[in-house]
Amino acid sequence: MTDTETFLDGLFDAGVLIDTGVEGLYARSGRFEAIIEGIDAVVSAVGGGDGAEVLRFPPGMNRQVFEKTGYMKNFPQLAGTVHCFCGDDAGHAEIIAALDEGRDWAGQQALSEIALTPAACYPLYPLAARRGPLPEDGRLFDILSYCFRHEPSKEATRMQMFRMREFVRMGTPDDVMAFRERWIERGAGIVKTLGLEGAVDLANDPFFGRAGRILKNNQRQQNLKFEMLIPVESQEKPTACMSFNYHQDHFGTLWGLKTADGAVAHTACVGFGMERLALALLKVHGLSADRWPAPVRKVLGV
Repeated sequence: MTDTETFLDGLFDAGVLIDTGVEGLYARSGRFEAIIEGIDAVVSAVGGGDGAEVLRFPPGMNRQVFEKTGYMKNFPQLAGTVHCFCGDDAGHAEIIAALDEGRDWAGQQALSEIALTPAACYPLYPLAARRGPLPEDGRLFDILSYCFRHEPSKEATRMQMFRMREFVRMGTPDDVMAFRERWIERGAGIVKTLGLEGAVDLANDPFFGRAGRILKNNQRQQNLKFEMLIPVESQEKPTACMSFNYHQDHFGTLWGLKTADGAVAHTACVGFGMERLALALLKVHGLSADRWPAPVRKVLGV
């Protein structure tokens, strides 16, 4: 049995997570949700005074928006879409027969107008662009969504469906870079508050294919993505629990986001992997929250 399986099995045995029979898809216990709520409150306490507009998104997004982002071109291995039955009585009869006979019934399903949200901020940019040019001081959003990425694994931290809390800044390059630097410092403070140890390191997204290797190199060379790495599954392979991303003018160009003076807006975001932070707490402090250090229990309210 591997170390990662031992940690995941321990979570199952303790009733913290509940196995559904699909790798990376788990039910959450009340104890686990209480930890998530505590983390959410800590993040709000740090960033809540910045005046961000709060938006909460469902786990599905407009498929046309999803396609326009280029996600299928860059990360096809992670994408998920919603398919539905749109047929007639004959098609329904075929589904019933296929189910009874143990055959594949997917041929009677058609691609719907909904894709599963891969990152919490993706639905935000076209909504913001529809409002017209940004105010003089730009815009700041506080968002949260369940997200999906198809990477089944026995690692507890690599869930297929998980929550991402983000703060997204839109404005001039100086504005958004200052935002990101401020949140890198704040992220380190949050990790310390939770009684954890982490380190910020340069990172890249898992772009697919030959072209993806070029994109990975470019992302690193331009210092566009940093992650807060915390040992959860192992000390040798720490887990990315926060990310600090500078998109340059990518989303501004894609969606026509403009600053008050008509220039293409730049964007940046800080993302918190809520389940991963909860799992880090459980790994470091133990599976029984009532035995955690008093300062950590106090700040989380557990």
